[in-house]
Amino acid sequence: MPEVLVVGAGPVGLALAADLRRRGVDVDIVDRRDAVGGGTRAIGIHSPALTLLEACGATDGIRARAVRIGRGEARADGRVLAEIRFDRLRARHPYVAALPQSDTLEVLTALAPPVRHGIRIAALHEERSGVRAVTAAGEELRASVVVVASGWAGRELVYRPGAVRTHHYPDRYAMADVEAPGGPIARVHLERGGVVESFPLPDGRRRLVAWAGAAEIPDADAFLREAVAARTGVEVDITGASTFGVRRAVAPALRRGRVVVIGDAAHEVSPIGGQGMNLGLLDALTLAPLLAPWVRAGDDTPLAGWERDRLASARHAARLAFLNTLLGRAAAPAAHRARSAALRAVLRGAGGAGFTRAYAMRLDRAARGT
Repeated sequence: MPEVLVVGAGPVGLALAADLRRRGVDVDIVDRRDAVGGGTRAIGIHSPALTLLEACGATDGIRARAVRIGRGEARADGRVLAEIRFDRLRARHPYVAALPQSDTLEVLTALAPPVRHGIRIAALHEERSGVRAVTAAGEELRASVVVVASGWAGRELVYRPGAVRTHHYPDRYAMADVEAPGGPIARVHLERGGVVESFPLPDGRRRLVAWAGAAEIPDADAFLREAVAARTGVEVDITGASTFGVRRAVAPALRRGRVVVIGDAAHEVSPIGGQGMNLGLLDALTLAPLLAPWVRAGDDTPLAGWERDRLASARHAARLAFLNTLLGRAAAPAAHRARSAALRAVLRGAGGAGFTRAYAMRLDRAARGT
């Protein structure tokens, strides 16, 4: 029987399994998908997560593949409202490491135990000596502790229906990764017609995201191409665009006996602003050092403080994501002018440093000492 069973082999589950393996913990990891991949397409890893990923050896591999974003710009009406200087942070890694999620998964997969794919956990039952996990095929798996890192779909394993209140935003977005000019600078265009985000990726590519309102988007490629041109003045050939909606949820607790929940299974925030994956990584990487003394000596005392801190960080990220969503919506001319003026005043004043720290996850409680 393994000491820890990790359910879910996305970035969060793999990071936890890799860290536990490095610490000598006997860990098994399963995933309902038949192969690696799928799920979200998060691209940015912030300094606190990069620092904590050093323990399992992942940081060097991520840095080797990533574009390092040291500077960002908030723009409106063809002008720069303010610069966001990640490279001026007092941090071990004063930048955002931007790379395709598939690359992040490759780095973590090489460091984690082999994933057993095609196994969907249908139920969890706590027993005297551990947890019994029952698969959809009727197989039984046992471990001293189970960590659910399987995204929102795994929430039903732990929480009763309605226990995690979920807010569905009306906003929809179109997104694509394309070849585009722009260099290693992140740009957020806060325009009257809605936000366009443009983030650098390796090999001269960029992640483009545009607000689309509440309506469904019948042709994502055409919409994104036209939105980028109209709102930024840049014409880009776009194919393979996708659309997504956003929601917000924070669970009331992250632990039930010997079952712990991390990542999107426990909390969801809007991907606008790049908080979600990092929040889950920090869940995993702060939990890992607490699991060995728990499974080996029965010492779960630090878990209460860990849970309190992670829930506080999740609520903070949810509030920041809500602000991102509001700022990214279309606005009438007068409201747009007022918004731009307010952002210029805040970001160029004393609030600019706090804004940068918030978006770089420096206000997360796991960022202490990183």
